[in-house]
Amino acid sequence: MRVNAQNLRKGNVVEMDGKLYVVLSAESFHPGKGTPTTQVDMRRISDGVKVSERWKTTEQVERAMLDERAYAYLYNDDEGFHFMNKETYDQIVVSKDVVGDMAAYLVEDMECQVAVYQDVPVSIELPARVTLEIVDTEPVTKGQTASSSYKPAMLSNGVKTAVPPHVGIGTRVVVMTADGSYVERAKD
Repeated sequence: MRVNAQNLRKGNVVEMDGKLYVVLSAESFHPGKGTPTTQVDMRRISDGVKVSERWKTTEQVERAMLDERAYAYLYNDDEGFHFMNKETYDQIVVSKDVVGDMAAYLVEDMECQVAVYQDVPVSIELPARVTLEIVDTEPVTKGQTASSSYKPAMLSNGVKTAVPPHVGIGTRVVVMTADGSYVERAKD
């Protein structure tokens, strides 16, 4: 299926020169003068080589058709990350280089979209947001509750992020899985 380059997102699989590539990041640039372009960083599935491509935003790119299904995360070990299809109870193992830095956000029983090509998992898509607990941060400063400044904080998964000054240790917060950025306090 052909799509515009500007529609590529992290986790999509692209076919180029007869080989499959998984998109690691895609960013569109719209200069004031000149042609808008999309910069895409990809990893070749067959051997793991990282490649960078730049296309015009309206240029057509071949997106590979994969079998995408919802899987629940179970656990990880030396083999990789184990997921289970909740309908058929089939289990698959996703390699560590496919999961990459998203591993920090995997929580037991989290539902993820896993793309499979010829019985091999090639990409994984986590939910956009996840709720985690703050385990370390600077103390709450009185009077800074309405300030637009942020302070560093350590999440329960070991990832560092920036949170508003009124958020303290033990607070559950919602963060984006794409970049670990703070969204809001958890409502639970």
